[in-house]
Amino acid sequence: MAVTADEGAGTVAVLDVGKTNVKLNAVTADGAVLETLSVANPVLPGPPWRHHDLDHLGDWIFSSLADLGHRHPLKTFVAAGHGSGGVLVGDDPDVAAGAALPMIDYEQPLPEAIRLGYAPLSGSFFDRGSATMHSATHQARQLYWMQEHAPEAVAFARWYLGLPQYWAWRLSGVAVSEASLLGAQSHLWNVADRCFAPIVAERGWRRLMPDFADAWQALGDIRPALVRRFGLPEGLSVLAGGHDSSLNHYRYQAAGLSNFIVISTGTWIVGFSGRTALDRLDEHRGMTLNSDVFGQPLGGILTMGGREFQHVAGREPPDAPVPDDIVLGLIARRTMALPSFGDDDGLFPESAGRGRISGPPPETPIERKALALLYCALLTAECVEALGPGRLVVLDGSFLRDPLYARLVAALLPNRRVRFNLEAYGVASGAALLAREGRRSAPVPLSLADPVAVSHLSPAVAVYASQWRARARPGKNNNSSRDFERTYR
Repeated sequence: MAVTADEGAGTVAVLDVGKTNVKLNAVTADGAVLETLSVANPVLPGPPWRHHDLDHLGDWIFSSLADLGHRHPLKTFVAAGHGSGGVLVGDDPDVAAGAALPMIDYEQPLPEAIRLGYAPLSGSFFDRGSATMHSATHQARQLYWMQEHAPEAVAFARWYLGLPQYWAWRLSGVAVSEASLLGAQSHLWNVADRCFAPIVAERGWRRLMPDFADAWQALGDIRPALVRRFGLPEGLSVLAGGHDSSLNHYRYQAAGLSNFIVISTGTWIVGFSGRTALDRLDEHRGMTLNSDVFGQPLGGILTMGGREFQHVAGREPPDAPVPDDIVLGLIARRTMALPSFGDDDGLFPESAGRGRISGPPPETPIERKALALLYCALLTAECVEALGPGRLVVLDGSFLRDPLYARLVAALLPNRRVRFNLEAYGVASGAALLAREGRRSAPVPLSLADPVAVSHLSPAVAVYASQWRARARPGKNNNSSRDFERTYR
């Protein structure tokens, strides 16, 4: 079953399952994205709960895979996915999309009885890998809800699979578990001890957990029934797949980087470091314990930077890059965005919903965008400092669309080397690189850039950052009658 993918991996089909959108990419085995197809990830209202439409999505994936196969010499398939989704399945991947119960939408609010019943079962921080987060986040809590709601369905189910492994099973018929996905705050896997969390035995779930495979291991070829029905490429090798952020981190590992911190930006600011000491992790400051694709611990940190940016910048910030004089003017006036605007504390305990603008408010759309970038650069620097050692800091993701972001981060971290990656498909590239894991003769090429001209920003930014931290950190996040403050909702 678990053989390493062939050296001549050809073109790789990468399925990237996000919460909102799903992408199917054709990628070279050295990580260059050739074509991308995308579709919204559909959610149905229930009963019994809000759930993803796996039937509809499966038809799109298989049909789109056939389309890609007509234009690219596909040899390998691999899936990546977020860590907050899993599917309880039966024996047959073709019956009801294989699902024994509908896949819970992790933003579905929890019944109070489920929230209260789950809490004492969730174990220690290392059992969970994170604080217990909002709504139906965490696979263990979803499985607990399923078992409380429909115990007979759980009793007769065959496997519980994380998202990438679910799609690998749909295509190959082979079920596996995988470390990076289970190590992404599933609350099912203790990364530090490399064992299942106690809740798995306590609730009788061990029989639902298939044997482990490495993310790069080939499970077999695509099932003949799918080849016939959808016209899929024969002999397409299906890999086990892994967690999306861990695969993004893996592309830097495959490039030979060491002693580095990766900060990825989008809806979430996600930071990973393989050098963070376990005793440094603080779940009350958004810190997590993840797993890389090799099963090794990754210190992590999460904050909803994209949502914070939207609160400050507004719904439609200007596309134009922010000039330096705009941000320097805000710094000179000591206009500050203080956490947190959303319903998540992020790095600052008890700050949820208390976000505000302190000092003279921004007057124009470009000033609001400048303040949002400055705020998110400060959040990024806090993430880096929380993770600890790491001479090199690599930035990627959507915030880099404005060059000011990387320059501000570099000014905030004068004792580290800040570089950035403008490639927009980090997850797809990292996943495709799995096809040659263990077979490379040299590191994968990687193009990183350096922020330019930060010296004139650094002195002003350093003083501003010190004052911002004094107000943003616990015990300092209180309204002051001496400042003009306005909350944006």
